[in-house]
Amino acid sequence: MTKCRSCGTEVGIISKSVGLCKECIVKSNECNHVIVARSNARRRYGLPISPPTGGQRCGRCVNDCRIPDGEKGYCGVRQNISGKIQNVAGDHALAIAYYDPLPTNCVASWVCPGGTGSGFPRYSYKMGAETGYKNLAVFYGACTFDCLFCQNWHYKELCQSSSPRLDAKELASMVDVRTSCICFFGGDPTPFIDHSISTARYALADTNHILRICWESNGSMEVSYAKEIGLIALETGGCVKIDLKAWNEKLHRILCGTTNEWTLRNIELLSHMASSRKDVPLLVVSTPLIPGYIDEKEVSAIASFLADLDPDTPYSLLAFHPNYLMSDLPTTSNEQAQRCLKAARDAGLRRVNIGNEWLLS
Repeated sequence: MTKCRSCGTEVGIISKSVGLCKECIVKSNECNHVIVARSNARRRYGLPISPPTGGQRCGRCVNDCRIPDGEKGYCGVRQNISGKIQNVAGDHALAIAYYDPLPTNCVASWVCPGGTGSGFPRYSYKMGAETGYKNLAVFYGACTFDCLFCQNWHYKELCQSSSPRLDAKELASMVDVRTSCICFFGGDPTPFIDHSISTARYALADTNHILRICWESNGSMEVSYAKEIGLIALETGGCVKIDLKAWNEKLHRILCGTTNEWTLRNIELLSHMASSRKDVPLLVVSTPLIPGYIDEKEVSAIASFLADLDPDTPYSLLAFHPNYLMSDLPTTSNEQAQRCLKAARDAGLRRVNIGNEWLLS
């Protein structure tokens, strides 16, 4: 049993990497223990321990890095070379690409064309799940957040080794007649957002069949990029999947290393854009149900925010698997999931789903 470093309570679930109960996180500004744990982990992969200041502005994401000459931004892949911000991989991206048979274990599979046939026949080959077709999954090796609970923390290994590298045209050429969607994820697509957009445009230019373009992201990109990927997804029947990790600002900073301010703003933007296409949802939001930290109060606040924008916004509550610096936590209990499901519905959302149900304990 871990004791809260602030109030001394042993009640509830507390991760050693955080060292604080949720109540103390929300009420106080104490975070030194978390800063040390996160900094030590980032140093192991050669990543800056905080967004740099005193240099050239990157402007790509919420971290607003000001990168000194010869150094890198918080994501580890944006660098200042003689006063110019460049990608460490040049016109390539640090990424891995592979095919995933449809329907996939996608956060949007319960509402998207590939999993349900929504938007048939314009956006889907079948009236149900697109069995026999595949998704081109593009995993980027960088991220703008540094979540203590990251499920895909091995993206840091790509960042550290600066490989493998993928060219946008080469990547687009992997699309064949059985590829009905591309999904950019990671890590996060944001550090390589230009590369993902170029890949999408190359693929669409060479394709005369259904090809949905999707992004799965923490939503931290600069707003013009959020709008651009939203337009591409709208045009193709794809969706933008935003993982809103927490509502409370202090809690979000502790868990993810940065603010959720731009994520909330981009969700608002995408929700407004989604009103122009009702048969297939453009925006799908998810939240990981982290034991001890993301409870029904957090979910209720997020759901109220989404319901005010559009009560039909699909919202997926993801069962948590212990990983990375929060590997000492249990999986989400069925009781927690049901409480959060009720909270989301009571807040006014009409389309709520529990994802990763097999993880529930």
